[in-house]
Amino acid sequence: MSETELRVLSIQSSVVYGYVGNKCATFPLQVLGFDVSTINSVQFSNHKGYGYCKGQVLNHSEVSELYDGLKHNNLINFSHVLTGYIGSKCFLEKVSEMIKEIKENNPKLIYVCDPVMGDNGKMYVPQDLLPVYRDMIIPLADILTPNQFELEVLTEKKIEGLEDALSAIDILHNRGVPTVVLSSSNLGTSGTLLCVASSVKSKFYYFCDGKKEIYKIEFPLLPAFFSGTGDLFAASLLAWSQKDQNLKLALEKTVSTVQAVIKRTLNYAKSLSAENEPSKKQLELRIIQSKKDLENPEIIHHAVPV
Repeated sequence: MSETELRVLSIQSSVVYGYVGNKCATFPLQVLGFDVSTINSVQFSNHKGYGYCKGQVLNHSEVSELYDGLKHNNLINFSHVLTGYIGSKCFLEKVSEMIKEIKENNPKLIYVCDPVMGDNGKMYVPQDLLPVYRDMIIPLADILTPNQFELEVLTEKKIEGLEDALSAIDILHNRGVPTVVLSSSNLGTSGTLLCVASSVKSKFYYFCDGKKEIYKIEFPLLPAFFSGTGDLFAASLLAWSQKDQNLKLALEKTVSTVQAVIKRTLNYAKSLSAENEPSKKQLELRIIQSKKDLENPEIIHHAVPV
């Protein structure tokens, strides 16, 4: 696939100030050569971590209108679809219809799904989205990037160790997902997070020459809470999976990208906050300032086979 054919439809949240959702995913994809079209599931002034935000939520009919306009003008020839935060059942159901149509238009389309539902044991989307993800979205996904909590709720399996994680990932493979990447978990050693990537053969997918591949990678847990890291992770994984067509290398570059960005962000926040704890504003991801790391990440954390 030539670079001129790399077109991503990204459907997720967006903010006026800061970097989460589409604001976080678009620039990294663009600097890596992807043409990005965005549909904002919500448009808020800032992310909800501030405690106060204002904005709009796109409803089912509004996303249908946007998609109908694209389809009418023959503008759905995407190579990839990326989805992140979606806050309503009817919106998510419409997205599944859209992806089916886009896949019919391009049978080689790669759908990367970040099933944003919650974290740390808590759902932050309505409960009725869960069966839509399980029954309608997962069977369409080529790459799925849940965190530990999302992997648990999608598979109804408690994850207390690596073997549990691999068993849960296999459940998703059996539901038709070729590549599953556990983006973060507390399964690492003290002071680290663990990421696990598993891929099985599919009819056209570029990983796995007829055999299953599983890798794990540990990286430091930094002493701050960052918003948008999952969005950056999914976008980077989409890009490096396409560009390298190598699961181990794509995983290493993705983790190294996210680590470089959050380290730069934390250093910047500390320089502003002095003795005080950094604020939400100071901890907004330094995406633009990390352009070189997005384009050519230095691999400092290495994946090992499982």
